[in-house]
Amino acid sequence: MRMKAPKEGSFDPIAPLELPHSLHAFHRVSQKDKLNVEGHHTFRGGFWNYFSMGMDAQVSYAFHSERKLHPEKFQNQLVNQSTYLKLAGTQGWFLAPLLHPSSRNIAQMAKVKIMKKQGQWEELHIPRYIRSIVCLNLPSFSGGLDPWGKPFRKKLRERGLTPPYVDDGLLEIVGFRDAWHGLVLLAPNGHGTRLAQANRVRFEFEKGAADHTFMRIDGEPWKQPLPVDEDTVVVEISHLRQVNMLATPCCRSRSINDAPSPASIIDEDCESIEDESSEDWEERRKFGAADTFKIPEEVDITQLS
Repeated sequence: MRMKAPKEGSFDPIAPLELPHSLHAFHRVSQKDKLNVEGHHTFRGGFWNYFSMGMDAQVSYAFHSERKLHPEKFQNQLVNQSTYLKLAGTQGWFLAPLLHPSSRNIAQMAKVKIMKKQGQWEELHIPRYIRSIVCLNLPSFSGGLDPWGKPFRKKLRERGLTPPYVDDGLLEIVGFRDAWHGLVLLAPNGHGTRLAQANRVRFEFEKGAADHTFMRIDGEPWKQPLPVDEDTVVVEISHLRQVNMLATPCCRSRSINDAPSPASIIDEDCESIEDESSEDWEERRKFGAADTFKIPEEVDITQLS
C-alpha cells in the first residue's frame, strides 16, 4: 500500500493503532527497497484469507470501534451478531441505493486492474452498483460462507472461471450491491457478483468526491484516507508463497490437483437444485486445506509434537 507522505501533521498518514497488525508503521519498507517511492510511505503486509473494501469493511470498522469503547457489551456471540446486524441497518446498507451517494461505489472511488498473465495489467470493469469488493485467497468469508460459490458450466466456458482452489495462486474477486445481496450467501448456492480471477490485483485511488474509504484484511478493518490533491493511493495484492495446512475429513476446500467432483460444478441445464441437508450446510461452514495436505490415516497424530 503506497500513499503520499503528508507535508504537515503526523508522520504517519494513518495512526499505527488504526492499521491492521500486518500493516503497522514498523512494516514500512526501507528506502533501499524496490517498492519505495520518494515522498511516499509504502507499507508491506499480508493476509491469509481475504481483503475487502467498501460496505462490509465500514460496518466492520463501526463494530470494531464500538467494541473498543465498550468491551463489556460484547461478551457473547449472539450479542455480537445482533449488534453487527444493527450497525448494518443504522448505516443504511439495506437501503444503499437510496441512502448512499454514488461516490461511495467502488467504480467511482478506484480504478481496478488485474494481472492474469505475467507482466500484463488489464483494467477490470466494475459495475456501477457494486459498493463492496472482496478479494478471496481462500473459499471462506464472514463466518465460513463462500462468496464465489460454484460456477455454472456455462460460466466456466464463457468467462474462463474455475472453482476456488486453495493452491492455484489466484484471487477470486467478488462484488456486492448492498446488505441484502450479502445475505444471499446464507442461501444454498448463493454467491456474490463474480468479477474475475487473477494472480494480482491493483486498486488506484485518485482525488474524487470521497475523502476516505474503509478496508479490512482477515477481519481487521481500518479507515483509509484518500487523495485530496493530485496524488494516487495504490493498493496492490499479489501471491507471496504457500504453506501446508491440516484439514478435517469433510473440509470443502480443494486443491487444483484433486480430481474434480460432480458437486464442484453446477449444471445450468438442471431444472432444479436439491436443497442442501443440514450436514452439507455444516460442511460448507468448515474450512480446511486441500486433501493433499491431510495427515495420512496410518500416521498416529498423538505421536506428533
